[in-house]
Amino acid sequence: MTQAELRVLIVDDEAPARARLRDVLGDVRQEQPTRVVGFAANGEEALRLIEAEAVDVVLADIRMPGMDGVSLAQHLNGRADPPVVIFTTAYDQYAVQAFDLAVADYLLKPVRASRLVEALEKARKLCQGAEARTEDEKPLSVTERGRILLVDIGRVLYLRAEQKYVTARTVEREYLLDDSLVRLEESYPGRFLRIHRNCLVARKAIAGIEREAGEGEGRWLVVLAGLDEHLPISRRQWPSVKAILDI
Repeated sequence: MTQAELRVLIVDDEAPARARLRDVLGDVRQEQPTRVVGFAANGEEALRLIEAEAVDVVLADIRMPGMDGVSLAQHLNGRADPPVVIFTTAYDQYAVQAFDLAVADYLLKPVRASRLVEALEKARKLCQGAEARTEDEKPLSVTERGRILLVDIGRVLYLRAEQKYVTARTVEREYLLDDSLVRLEESYPGRFLRIHRNCLVARKAIAGIEREAGEGEGRWLVVLAGLDEHLPISRRQWPSVKAILDI
């Protein structure tokens, strides 16, 4: 089935950057049909264009004179039916602030075609209402080899603190987060179950529990859906885990 065109507004204070985004959109048009409905050099211009023209997606730079990209996203969040915002920037230090604003994606310049396709697919789903993102569904932001990765929180099986970092484990791989387990637990209330002082397990990922093999009673272990790895439950956390799982 042919996908509908996404109406895109490009916001960047540099004309060459606007032209490059237009060209990359053209390059990926077969995969992600889009139509550029306008260009703006800052947030104020973007808001005026959005008042006059229907826009599905805003590709916005962050550092711009006048109203910058962050302020633009804040203004759009206050609208009843805001367009989806995707940040395009040369700077990675705004990632946490960006996802607090629930933007769809965060692309580092020069924007690669493959990443733009991924971002537009997320935007399309949001426009269709397939991913009405609540506060506890925001993706994890991971900095890896000079790029920002968004990890769907629904794919995370567990979070485990290890030295200065937290490891987020999905079925496919591990991601390192520069964050604390306590803050992550507070950011996603009800999604994870603490089984150890250094480990949170996604409740939906718990397939069961079993005794550790060996002499004596052994520890209780969490059995994960989709992963062979079993995680130990600490003695301190066992009573609350038992009560929550109604064992």
